Amino acid sequence: MDFLLSGLLAIGPAQILMYGIGGLLIYLAIQKGFEPALLLPMGFGAILVNLPLTGVLDQVLEGGIEAQGIIQWLFRTTIEASEALPILLFIGIGAMIDFGPLLSNPKMMIFGAAAQFGIFFTVSLACLLGFDLKDAASIGIIGAADGPTAIMVSQIFKSRYMGAIAVAAYSYMALVPIIQPFAIRLVTTEKERKIRMPYNPKSISKRTRILFPILVTVIAGLIAPMSVSLVGFLMFGNLLRECGVLDSLSKTAQNEFANIITLLLGITISFSMQAKDFVQLETLLIMCLGLIAFVFDSIGGVLVAKLMNLFLKDKVNPMIGAAGISAFPMSARVIQKMALAEDKQNHLLMHAIGANVAGQIGSVIAGGIILYLIPRFV
Repeated sequence: MDFLLSGLLAIGPAQILMYGIGGLLIYLAIQKGFEPALLLPMGFGAILVNLPLTGVLDQVLEGGIEAQGIIQWLFRTTIEASEALPILLFIGIGAMIDFGPLLSNPKMMIFGAAAQFGIFFTVSLACLLGFDLKDAASIGIIGAADGPTAIMVSQIFKSRYMGAIAVAAYSYMALVPIIQPFAIRLVTTEKERKIRMPYNPKSISKRTRILFPILVTVIAGLIAPMSVSLVGFLMFGNLLRECGVLDSLSKTAQNEFANIITLLLGITISFSMQAKDFVQLETLLIMCLGLIAFVFDSIGGVLVAKLMNLFLKDKVNPMIGAAGISAFPMSARVIQKMALAEDKQNHLLMHAIGANVAGQIGSVIAGGIILYLIPRFV
């Protein structure tokens, strides 16, 4: 009875708020289907790490010896010490991606770069609002629409806002079908959204498909050395897919391996969602800044497409530019749905997928550039 009473007395308003946040994440995962593989373990973990006097964070063994609890151990070992979980997840992501639509239409790579504008815009805005440069960079990377990259950048920079950044990154990834149409309509006309783009796919040889991940890794290593761990594992996963001799490993990477890593990452990141770190005014500000980063990423891609149309004979539907974010394949599906809503004969899916997979590469390179540049200004 005394133990129960001491547990109840240890629960404060901040912990109760975290139980509510955890419940909301679980609701969004189950009822709305928003990124359930991540939001559900994150939501349950948010409740778990805020229960008082439990052993998931730390525990006292027989003889008064203090030891790490399971979630603390997972966090210290697989994220804080090595960033292993976010990096390993990229093997599975790479194995899922078919770069054929991008190789068939290489100019889509432009949108993979343009749609990272929101990251750098938000870094500047966060600095103006009083965040130090490393925290601002960690917040800005939410705009990459790439949860593992956001987690890795914030951990390398030792940001004390990693929990809020992770929640924002994955929440906005889940809300792509709501956020992107709003952002696209802000900067396009009905006529522009009705532009048709015939798809004439080129045959991509097996040799090209195999060489592509190797060359991208080498080029990324020269342009943004700090991105190699992310780009390299992404491209290694894609090489498993394309080599043709490791089909069973490719399928394992896409399914069992990716699922296990995703579940572990979701519940491990909850270590940074303890009430003492999470419940503060800065968390609300980070959520707002993350939304700004996300919206301006989409707008940046659209505006670059509109600029290209000033010089192109065959016009690009500007909505394709918004697919240059990293939320694959959700963003491409949103563009296709919007195109059909404007014109039932306008099929943009394959163009959008080309831009979307380019965004996967662009986001991790942007993360690498930030990791390389920011320490030089601090």
